[in-house]
Amino acid sequence: MDFLDKFGINIVNKELLLTALTHSSYANEHNCTSYERLEFLGDAVLQILMSDYLYNNMDLNEGNMSKTRAAYVCEAACVYYAKRINYIPFIRVGHGQLGKINDTIVADIFESIMGCLYLDQGLDGARKLFDLVVIPCVEEHDMFFGDYKSRLQEMVQTDKKSLEYKVIKEVGPAHDKEFTIEVVVDDIVYGRGVGKSKKEAEQNAALDAIKKNALNK
Repeated sequence: MDFLDKFGINIVNKELLLTALTHSSYANEHNCTSYERLEFLGDAVLQILMSDYLYNNMDLNEGNMSKTRAAYVCEAACVYYAKRINYIPFIRVGHGQLGKINDTIVADIFESIMGCLYLDQGLDGARKLFDLVVIPCVEEHDMFFGDYKSRLQEMVQTDKKSLEYKVIKEVGPAHDKEFTIEVVVDDIVYGRGVGKSKKEAEQNAALDAIKKNALNK
């Protein structure tokens, strides 16, 4: 578990880091603790660090700060950060989940690692990884993880096509839902997205459609 070495970060509590990498499917099979509580904490840590950065570095009103923060803490953004850190090979899942490590799990673990850093080294420790991984994405891509639904809607309006989002799958308990949504243009499926909320799944579906550049074909 040396994936943080390149950032000059050494987590003292290795068991806590191991927990941050442990999916509930593995925890259930091996009677250990999953990352879920750390994810809850890390989500709040990520939110405060992003809020602090935006407040001190961008001249935005409250509404635009909220939109920008949402764009850079969403599932797609966290998956992008995960690839920069490269912890995916270390994720522990149960036998039934092998080969099925999806973006939701990968994004959750980014938050759990932030929670782990906070507990191990305080807010400054979490801020170090945030500054090295998240901030460059904000500065390099300028809303790279933007409002894809609005962008897609503009493309559809230009072509005078109809657009709708359809929930095709909904799994999990009430407190931990996962939605799969398809974006449909003129009765043709152009993209599919998964998220912890319908809103997030819709954004991911719109992004999928844009990536495929389907509407320009």
